[in-house]
Amino acid sequence: MAPLSPANRSLSVRSKKDGAAGGSGAGGGKHRFTMATLRGMQQPELSKRLFKLIKMENHSIGAHDAAGRERVGIASQLSDWGEATGDDAVSEVSDKVGVLMAELGEQETTFAENLEDYRAVLKQIRNTESSVQPSRDNKSKVTDEIAKLKYKDPQSPKIAQLEQELVRAEAENLVAEAQLTNVTRQKFKEAYDRHFAATIERAEKQIILARHGRRLLNLLDDKPVIPGDVRPAFEHGNQARQILNDAEDDLRDWRPDLEPVSTSANALDANLMPSASHRSETASTAQTYTQPQTQQGSSMQDYSVAGSAHTTSGERETATTA
Repeated sequence: MAPLSPANRSLSVRSKKDGAAGGSGAGGGKHRFTMATLRGMQQPELSKRLFKLIKMENHSIGAHDAAGRERVGIASQLSDWGEATGDDAVSEVSDKVGVLMAELGEQETTFAENLEDYRAVLKQIRNTESSVQPSRDNKSKVTDEIAKLKYKDPQSPKIAQLEQELVRAEAENLVAEAQLTNVTRQKFKEAYDRHFAATIERAEKQIILARHGRRLLNLLDDKPVIPGDVRPAFEHGNQARQILNDAEDDLRDWRPDLEPVSTSANALDANLMPSASHRSETASTAQTYTQPQTQQGSSMQDYSVAGSAHTTSGERETATTA
């Protein structure tokens, strides 16, 4: 495939604010109002974008599945057409090519099934986003109430009560935000690890099938004949069957050869917070980094502590500053 020209290359696929306001979407087509649309409108603000992404992926997966089934039907039609030509060679080769085309369709269907697994992982992020929204809303609500009360009645005894409530709301939100960033980072990596692995599997298996399909085409003699000439009988039936056997063997022997994606998922407890063992390792690492700097002045010590926190517990630091 030819490389993309600079004119067609984009450094980002993020939608522009002005373009998004039109609501036309990537396809530009009209959409019917359905129950799914209503569910999208009822989603918390925090999870609306991911809800839309997951919904769009559902349509994409359906298209891949439909394309796979269509490919199987096309393969059958190809075989029927070849038989109807009355040409033994075309009939034999088209039938074998149809077998490979049908397998290409099966690979597309398998790809769609694997994408469902990736989509299910994205749903875990969306669900966590939905659960965090109430804590954000509660914190914002209490903050607004304090501001209004201080404006109307600065001496109101209720201010102290609301400030205590705000402390609790902030603590609750701090935990929720930490859980969200932990889930988001790990599940984002897991989801697209699955997506790219499925893409590589489909691509490599389809390459195997396509290469053997090209071998089949070489069995068909396409030298032109003059009127009255009779083409020789097709003598490559055994070779055609062997090519199919080779394709089957190659698919069966295929193994994924993927660069591993690192993960710290085993350091996460069921409560979506770092496990006790991970916290102890982080604490000991931070102490090791901090002690040598203590002898060199407070400014270097502060810098070292911040650096070690970023190095050893980046996700918790992100949650704290979120």
